[in-house]
Amino acid sequence: MKSIPETLQALVGQAARRIDTPALVIDLDAMDRNIERMARFARQHGVLWRPHAKLHKSAHIALLLEQAGACGHCVQKVSEAEALAEGGVNNIFISNEVVSPAKLERVARLAKTLYARSGRLAIAVDNAEGVARLARAMQEAKAANGAIDVLVEINVGQNRCGVAPGAAAVELARAILAQPTLRFAGLQAYHGGAQHLRSARERREAIAQVLGHVNRTRHAFDAAGIELPLITGAGTGTMVNEAASGVYGEIQPGSFLFMDADYAANEHDPAQPVFEHALYVKTQVMSVGEGRAVCDAGHKSHAVDSGLPRLHALPPGQALRFANGGDEHGVLYPAEEAGNTSGWLPALGETLWLIPGHCDPTVNLHDHLIGVRGGRLKGVVERIFTVDGRGALT
Repeated sequence: MKSIPETLQALVGQAARRIDTPALVIDLDAMDRNIERMARFARQHGVLWRPHAKLHKSAHIALLLEQAGACGHCVQKVSEAEALAEGGVNNIFISNEVVSPAKLERVARLAKTLYARSGRLAIAVDNAEGVARLARAMQEAKAANGAIDVLVEINVGQNRCGVAPGAAAVELARAILAQPTLRFAGLQAYHGGAQHLRSARERREAIAQVLGHVNRTRHAFDAAGIELPLITGAGTGTMVNEAASGVYGEIQPGSFLFMDADYAANEHDPAQPVFEHALYVKTQVMSVGEGRAVCDAGHKSHAVDSGLPRLHALPPGQALRFANGGDEHGVLYPAEEAGNTSGWLPALGETLWLIPGHCDPTVNLHDHLIGVRGGRLKGVVERIFTVDGRGALT
């Protein structure tokens, strides 16, 4: 696990106002409420929840989620799985395809490590060659038979990875079952694009199509006489639909933990728990000019793939527009269309709080997450989390 510099660790117990800028800050009270609401939702619907660790990339946060009832964690990269395992996480699903022989050697080693400490590694596949290569890697690593769980990913409409639903998925499962070193563990059926459809109706309709693909595949497995142990998928935007389907045994939401500006733009589904913003970029005004102010949080502190960050907790009746200032600067203008007709701007040195447009790649820009208890303005730094999976691309 990554180390924490002494100067940063010294912040623990200090007032939140002592946090230097720009910094990525977790409102721990809001995060705890989000976790409790997710755990209650999963219990009420009788589903397992396996949160996606590519959001926070922190072994410590993963362990906190397990303490609250999470059955394990999803990752997208082998290196993310290795980072979590090094931090003590024992149940990990690489919900993505891996075909590189060098990476599969690492997968096999990690599967052996987790199996030896009573954990489990799982991985998704969508082609027979990938199955054969994985089996060969497990054999060469002399892993115990069944030491890795393998799920068939089906293409449920996103047209990214995934084998065709129905008969093709059955044939791939047969290829897995033919390999003694592999254990067939079910279906991966996730539609990432549906998470960000803005209306609840659009999301319901999209998942209705997903369920059509899933049910067709279930029936094909029944006809073939092959047991389907689990169907897993779903994200924060659509989990109410998958959980209510009676088909999914496990859901994989991740963004619920922090919530970003893009998810906040979704229409709320009444069946969904209300999740709060819990992740902020703390920034400071470093310059004030004619009709503008400039803060020290540029693109190096927040991702922009889902839009620029949104300003939070401004004085009543005031509004600002965050504009692109480049790598190191954010430019702030009075947002007259939002009611700031006075032309108000924050003063030099004033603290501002940004809600990132997309949490996952924003976290990946930082080495540490600073957890504050008691609110961002009057709270105290309680702990520092290391971003163990930062830069984990392989």
